[in-house]
Amino acid sequence: MGKQMTEMLKGTLEGIVLALLTGKAAYGYEITTLLRDQGFTDIAEGTVYALLVRIEQKGLVDVEKRPSEKGPPRKVYSLNGQGRQELEEFWRTWSFLAERIAQLHITDHIKGEK
Repeated sequence: MGKQMTEMLKGTLEGIVLALLTGKAAYGYEITTLLRDQGFTDIAEGTVYALLVRIEQKGLVDVEKRPSEKGPPRKVYSLNGQGRQELEEFWRTWSFLAERIAQLHITDHIKGEK
């Protein structure tokens, strides 16, 4: 992953993880797998676990410890009401930015044709 992609992802990964937790609780490794299945193949597990700590501290998720077949209980994360509000704000912001960037891209493309 290039430096620009890494920097952009840092600003959006929280929203992406909240979106993954919509309707389905998951534990850390499972979230990493879901991200990789979505094409985010270079995301390190450590990055995901650090993010999960942050969103838990911000009160965006509920955490439940569930027994694991291997080792200690797993922390399972589920989106709560505050997390849903944060996700809605993320999507509003994303839509605003995506529209503006697309317009800049079109404008730049048109200027390049002249």
